[in-house]
Formats: sequence, C-alpha cells, structure tokens
Amino acid sequence: MFPWNLLPFDRNTQKKFLEMKPDEIENYVQQMMGKMLQPNMQGLKPEEWIKGMQQQTSPDAVKPTSGLGAEMFETHDFVFVRVPLKDEAWLKQMKLFYTSNQVIIEHIPVMSDKHTLVLPATVKRKGAAANYKDGVLELRLHKIVDMQYAEIDISN
Repeated sequence: MFPWNLLPFDRNTQKKFLEMKPDEIENYVQQMMGKMLQPNMQGLKPEEWIKGMQQQTSPDAVKPTSGLGAEMFETHDFVFVRVPLKDEAWLKQMKLFYTSNQVIIEHIPVMSDKHTLVLPATVKRKGAAANYKDGVLELRLHKIVDMQYAEIDISN
C-alpha cells in the first residue's frame, strides 16, 4: 500500500486546498510554475510553455555541433557525422582524421582552419567510411559495442 502520509501535503495543507476558491488555486499553481521555470519563460501562458518546452527538448533533433554545421547521431552499431559542404572543391583540399572519440576536419573552409568534433560514443579505429552526396559529406564510424572496463581498488 502507498504511504500517503509521507507526501509533502499534510492534513492542514489538504484542508487549505479544499477550502480554496478556483481563482486562489490558479494563483497558487502560477506561483509554483513560476518558481520552477526558467526566467525567460516566466509570464508566458501555459500553451506557450508547452510549445517552448517541445522546441527545447525534441529528442529526435540533430543539433549542429560546430561552426561547420556538422550533425552527429548514433545508432546501435554506428556513429554518423554529416557535414554540409558549400563547395564540392572542398573535398580535394580537406583532410579528415578520427580517433576513438573525435573527428578532426582540417582545411575547410580556409586552409588554416581546424575543427574538432567530439563523438557521442567511442568508435573502432578501422572500418570507417565517408560518402559525399547532394552537398553532404557523411562519415560512418563503427561503434565499440563491448567496452572493456576494470575495477579500481580504493585504498585509504
């Protein structure tokens, strides 16, 4: 059975809520929401709160991660990095490297530029592929699925 007596509302608070008028309840809810929300969302109507929250926390949104406008996402087996290229000639001048947790892109848009992208998961050192199509360079990197880890003894 659920321990109802451990809720933050004791009997006095419950009695107070039962005696409140609808306008008082609305004011109370507005005050509590105002305390919980970010400062830039205070003063907005509830419909506007919902719209703002949906825009901020869309789970499927792939957000740009660098000045290049690169986007990253991962699947069960791969990490994908998509870099929009404004000029196909950049393919010939750019250098592309990667480590187990980063992608390094050099020489675009200017020869002295260097961009480092931190990957969302660790990847294998071999088996990466890069394809260019419709103005987008797509990198496909194999994820390391079986992470090896060791326990560290704590001594005092």
